[in-house]
Amino acid sequence: MKIMGPKLSSLVLFTAGAVAATASQAATFYTFADLGTETTQSYARAINDTGKIAGYALFPDETAYDAVSWDGTKVTGLGTLGGSFSSALGINSAGQIVGYSETANHRQHATLWNDTTATDLQPQRPEHGEAQAINDAGQVAGAVFTSATGRQATVWNGTTPTDLGSLGGQSSQARAINNAGQVAGDSYLEDDTTKRATVWNGTKATDLGTLGGRSSIANDINNNSELAGYAYLSGDSAYHATLWNGTSATDLGTLGGNLSEARALNDAGLAVGWAQTSSGVTHATLWDNTTAIDLNSFLDASTAQAGWVLERAYDINSTGWIVGDAHNAISGANHAFLLTPVPEPETYALFMAGLALMATVMSARPSTRIKTS
Repeated sequence: MKIMGPKLSSLVLFTAGAVAATASQAATFYTFADLGTETTQSYARAINDTGKIAGYALFPDETAYDAVSWDGTKVTGLGTLGGSFSSALGINSAGQIVGYSETANHRQHATLWNDTTATDLQPQRPEHGEAQAINDAGQVAGAVFTSATGRQATVWNGTTPTDLGSLGGQSSQARAINNAGQVAGDSYLEDDTTKRATVWNGTKATDLGTLGGRSSIANDINNNSELAGYAYLSGDSAYHATLWNGTSATDLGTLGGNLSEARALNDAGLAVGWAQTSSGVTHATLWDNTTAIDLNSFLDASTAQAGWVLERAYDINSTGWIVGDAHNAISGANHAFLLTPVPEPETYALFMAGLALMATVMSARPSTRIKTS
């Protein structure tokens, strides 16, 4: 086998480092992909670091939504637990997908898909339920429905559920889980009217607080224990996208309107969701620190002229790929979308120069080989 010398190793690290540095910042350019070309309606909810996407869609001649996955723009129906509908809401790095599905006896159960094989996470249980997220260890976060309006935040290890409890109220919801097993969501306080963003470490629930108002919700947690969601401001007439670091809440702002919500957060600290503009229209939004960026500003003229408006972003992966929902103002269609970042020209030039230099060094160096018997 060949042995790489220290100078070449340093060059590889420099080149990789230049590319990795751009992933921690919002890209300047994105390419738009319509994921709904094979379906009537479609909605993307999660994306992993390989680019595989989970969501749900309505296929032609069907009346119920199916859980689906996308590899590129190719869509695959994932099936159900014997009922008529299903929805995919989360995906991990291995491509395992979670969500919910109707069973043959018309119950809605939390569901895990390995490829197109569906596993009921609530076998022999009468309650409805849903799974919203799965980490790389295969732990699943979601909720069991205890009543028409009540929820019980739950983590499944295999098909074994753990009730996470609440902040004193009768209802709670788990919405995300990181690779350390920390869970994000929301829980009612003892008055059963005040909902608070919550983080669970094991079954210990912590109230994350608000931006001065009464209620809040945490939608995601990254592997740095940062959380994203929304919180009401003082007076409770508006809520804003919020980032929590510990129990310290940061207002991420809007696009000029009163309302916004962060739906996902990657490990680089980039958040996505939606925000109202000054005219009250909802646009998909990217937050780089506390700077709110309208994702529609990245659409090229032909895409915008075709009628596409990016309304809500639901997930962002480690390389900055973003998925969400777009509406076509001309046709009325609702389609899932994918935005893929394009390196800035100077970054791309640096990367290509590094590759060229690497190739030159490799061709000029004599190879050192280890003889094997």
